[in-house]
Amino acid sequence: MGKIVWIASYPKSGNTWTRAFLHNLFAGGDAAYDINKMDKLSSNEAATANYVAFDPRPWQEWSPADVAAMRPKVQAWIASTQPGNLFSKTHLAVMNAHGQPTINYAVTAGAIYLVRNPLDVVPSYADHQGLPIDQAIAVLNLANHEPPTTHTTVAEPMGSWSQHVESWTARPNPGLHVMRYEDMLADPQTAFSGLVKFLSVPVTRQRLRLAIKNASFKELRRQEERAGFWEKTQVQKNFFRAGRAGGWREVLSDEQVARVVEANREQMARFGYLPEGF
Repeated sequence: MGKIVWIASYPKSGNTWTRAFLHNLFAGGDAAYDINKMDKLSSNEAATANYVAFDPRPWQEWSPADVAAMRPKVQAWIASTQPGNLFSKTHLAVMNAHGQPTINYAVTAGAIYLVRNPLDVVPSYADHQGLPIDQAIAVLNLANHEPPTTHTTVAEPMGSWSQHVESWTARPNPGLHVMRYEDMLADPQTAFSGLVKFLSVPVTRQRLRLAIKNASFKELRRQEERAGFWEKTQVQKNFFRAGRAGGWREVLSDEQVARVVEANREQMARFGYLPEGF
């Protein structure tokens, strides 16, 4: 039985981009990997379909406590599907919820954690969920936040942005690799080289450059415009919306920025996200 390498993040922080890079890296070939087939080399732990085998009732009848009780079993099952280690996406914070740990460490090999400036997360998350900016800020700042189970994903205890970030990154260890979204944008060669080194994957420079190119925002957006993307929500015009840093300055008012900073100052300072004057 293998173990899980988590691709973990608060929503809208580079998780899909990182998975696209890994699929292009491992798939081989010169053509860009199909974004609608990214379940072939990685899983989504929270997919409702993963939980059905552990509770045959309709998902509408599952309580958050029911999901929490199933979660360690689901993660063990995911790990058992391959003989070697495998990747799995998650937006879970590392915490205890409903009397159960969110992460089953017995079947965990390590984690890649993606962090992004929460000021940029806000407009991206608002677009993804079809929320007003103020409501997206309230969600981002909400302690112990847990979105409900739907037909596609189960209840995921995420906590606030700060809870999420701290839960994964407060205790550095050799099995954890942290990547800032902004560094991935500014210098993808260095950022993804660091990821490859962490994974101990022997690749040529040419293979690395090609995987970066084939997972670029331009390529991901091109594929979405041509064939759609199954992870796009019904309220979104595009899943791959902007792919840049600092866009919050054109969207958020000073009062909205202040609310994000007030609730998340410590973790924002850790990662260099505090704006000047706040």
